[in-house]
Amino acid sequence: MIKKVKTEPNKNLRQFQQVLEIIERNNHDKARLIPILQQVQEAYRYLPPQVLTYVATALNMPVAEVYGVATFYAHFSLEAKGKYIIKVCDGTACHVKGSSKLLDTLYSKLKLNHEKHTTDDMMFTVEAVSCLGACGLAPVMVVNEKVFGEVNAKKCDEILKSYQDAETESAKVENQTANS
Repeated sequence: MIKKVKTEPNKNLRQFQQVLEIIERNNHDKARLIPILQQVQEAYRYLPPQVLTYVATALNMPVAEVYGVATFYAHFSLEAKGKYIIKVCDGTACHVKGSSKLLDTLYSKLKLNHEKHTTDDMMFTVEAVSCLGACGLAPVMVVNEKVFGEVNAKKCDEILKSYQDAETESAKVENQTANS
């Protein structure tokens, strides 16, 4: 069975309009490719392939060169990420103090695994990282930019629940506003 997808013509235009504004703010300067990609990723939470092609065209650069930069730097992601990016430090200090248990807790609670890092609802992405530079607080977990130190499985569960509860509350408020 073939599923037909309804497309919105203006959705693509809006998508590229935002990218065009970023490129214009950077004066169509090829030398500013990295800041342009950073701003695009901030807007989309990743670098969609069609957007990378658009950036290359708008900057009059080979698509392969733009992809080369996007894939060279670990900061950039070509995969969609959740609203909340959870980074669990697995450096030496954190590993010794149990960071693998944090990953197991997160994977279990969010129904993720070593291959699947983002929840189906695009709410959470879990990443194991080499070092977060906060060894004195080991084990460390970061949610977006907020650092949590000395995290055990119980504290990890509480942190995750606080974000889930905040989203539930936010959805209730949005529904009440929409129904008003």
